[in-house]
Amino acid sequence: MELKQNLVCWFEIYVNDMERAKKFYGRVLNLELMDAPEMEGMPDMQMAFFPWVDASPNAGGALVKMNDMPAGAGGTMIYFQCDDCSVEESRVESAGGNVVQPKMSLGEHGFCSMCMDSEGNIFGLHSQ
Repeated sequence: MELKQNLVCWFEIYVNDMERAKKFYGRVLNLELMDAPEMEGMPDMQMAFFPWVDASPNAGGALVKMNDMPAGAGGTMIYFQCDDCSVEESRVESAGGNVVQPKMSLGEHGFCSMCMDSEGNIFGLHSQ
């Protein structure tokens, strides 16, 4: 099967404390997340969107707080694209997270770091 686009189209990172998670990702990735409007029929759900570029080939996503979707390790692994993942990695601990695997080589595929956010979720940082 020949792919015509990337398979990942969206991601959600489940959180227990929305404000703490927004502050963490905003600080580590040096960006501002945008609160989503309340969704009809889902008054107990909060979402904050990561910035996105229309018609870009990469996936968009959001932080999500829902009563029946707890945060924590063992779920989906998200990798954020960076110019040099060591820069974002250097901000993880001061933002309230932990570096699980410091920047390492992936050979011809670049470099990555693996970190734990303020909610206990593991995520990756990737650069060429």
